[in-house]
Amino acid sequence: MESIRSLMEKYKEELIEIRQDFHMNPELSFKEYRTTEKIKELLVKYNIEIVDIGIETGVIGLLRGKEEGPTIALRGDIDALPIFEENNVPYKSRVEGVMHACGHDVHATSLLGAAMILSELRDEIKGNVKFIFQPAEEVNKGAKLLVEKGVMENPKVDAVFGLHNHPDIPAGKVGVKLGGLMAAVDTIRVQVKGVGGHGAIPNRTIDPIVASSAIIMGLQSVVSRNVNPLEAAVVSIGTINAGIANNVIPEEVRMTGTVRSFSKELRKELPSLLERNIENSAKAYGAEATLEYIFDLPAVINEEEMYKLGVAAVSEICTPEGIVDPIPSMGGEDFSIYMEKAPGCFYWLGVGNQEKECVYQWHNPKFNIDEDALPIGSGILAESVMKAIDYFIAKNKR
Repeated sequence: MESIRSLMEKYKEELIEIRQDFHMNPELSFKEYRTTEKIKELLVKYNIEIVDIGIETGVIGLLRGKEEGPTIALRGDIDALPIFEENNVPYKSRVEGVMHACGHDVHATSLLGAAMILSELRDEIKGNVKFIFQPAEEVNKGAKLLVEKGVMENPKVDAVFGLHNHPDIPAGKVGVKLGGLMAAVDTIRVQVKGVGGHGAIPNRTIDPIVASSAIIMGLQSVVSRNVNPLEAAVVSIGTINAGIANNVIPEEVRMTGTVRSFSKELRKELPSLLERNIENSAKAYGAEATLEYIFDLPAVINEEEMYKLGVAAVSEICTPEGIVDPIPSMGGEDFSIYMEKAPGCFYWLGVGNQEKECVYQWHNPKFNIDEDALPIGSGILAESVMKAIDYFIAKNKR
């Protein structure tokens, strides 16, 4: 039997070609038709069963091992962003105004590489592997759709693993962390109602813009004065819309914002804390305010046993020196939706390289990655499957 590390090297050049093909042909969320067909074509080539769960874009692959056993899922997202690429590379995006600026081409390629590797190890697999090529991560809708369609069932998934590239981590290294890795993501919508009138006669109005200004300033104290300083939370207002003329005080203001947190308990408390602050700030100016709080995505929390398996997998592929203990991110990831159905571990795959100018952050028009990281991503995912299957088999024997 070939080792995973030798298979990583065997498929490296093919993985680079696949990634560059995806990069040249990016597609926006829920429009990943070409990407979907390309993935299907490659899965069939490597004798991976295609499972139809009733989705237009995205692909579910299933590898059935030689023996019955646990089912381990691997996930990679496939959508791109509405960004004009500024890289001068042969594989630059051919789609004007669309770019893989968050590296989902990397994730899809790494997952395909894991499928290639595990296909060769099929006779050693005592269980099943699901390959989840997910659409629409950028709009926070893909994972929810797939879970609703039953992707975590038939066969039921026992554990799930995934990764996201990270330009601040050098290629060859991988970030693994116990507990919170990425924050919960929630949306707030605020409506402030006043009494409109002439800007020259403000005393005859109730100015919702002034009230909204107070609300925005007051929201900054919710975290600093209501949240334990040892816990992380963010409240940011991103849009504010009001008015039609420079001399007219409007009837209302509408605002939207984002809220980030890690603790489940704090996340439950935040709506009431924000609502109290918003309503009372508005009342101080004679206005009325209402809050709509939308729970979007839970936090990405690496479960302890899966984290241990993750550390073991990375140590096997990169050696222990390749492990990085990353700082948690207040960014969100809908991988957390799968983690509500099964325990899992999510990795940061290092793709940075100063010499190759792979230094730009996600969503930057010059974002690019060190392609030496591609087989590492594939190897870690494949090794995670083998470690997880052994873990569940041993657990069931106890």
